[in-house]
Amino acid sequence: MGRLRSVLTKPVVIAILVVGAVVAGIGLYWFQPWKLWTDETVRETLPSATATATATATATPEKSAGETETVARGEFLSHEHATSGNVRLLRLADGSYVVRLEDFETSNGPDLRVWLSDAPVKEGEDGWHLFDDDAYDHVSLGGLKGNKGDQNYRVPGDVDPGDFDSVTIWCDRFNVSFGAAELARSR
Repeated sequence: MGRLRSVLTKPVVIAILVVGAVVAGIGLYWFQPWKLWTDETVRETLPSATATATATATATPEKSAGETETVARGEFLSHEHATSGNVRLLRLADGSYVVRLEDFETSNGPDLRVWLSDAPVKEGEDGWHLFDDDAYDHVSLGGLKGNKGDQNYRVPGDVDPGDFDSVTIWCDRFNVSFGAAELARSR
């Protein structure tokens, strides 16, 4: 016991223990491994124009008189993590747009974002890093509210959703797509 005590009080051992504790703390912060075992379910209702903060001054009478319309839709496919569910691009009665995730499910992770992108959706590893390629544009709609459920993400008023062909769940921490869906325009 005395020999163990003398080893643990040496400056080199103390320095190694301190550095190990700092590295472990940084690793826990960076990777957030507890998220692998926690789920966050969101159950938002279908949006309406009055529930969305928009610039109503730019809405035309024709748009404000209509109903919520599905402009495009798609189905998620998995990239880095198993991802499933559907996405719809909705035009609300006031002319604003919302991206809606339905029956959505993916792994929880650090710093997940919902992006509109003009990148094509590719299966497997070919699609993992495609969305932040300089050849493609994207707009972040904000942080993912939960890794399961039905969720709404407002498209900023100065963004034309017609310029974008896909939605991805993007991990900003590790620059990888968890999953993506190609948007097929409604006819």
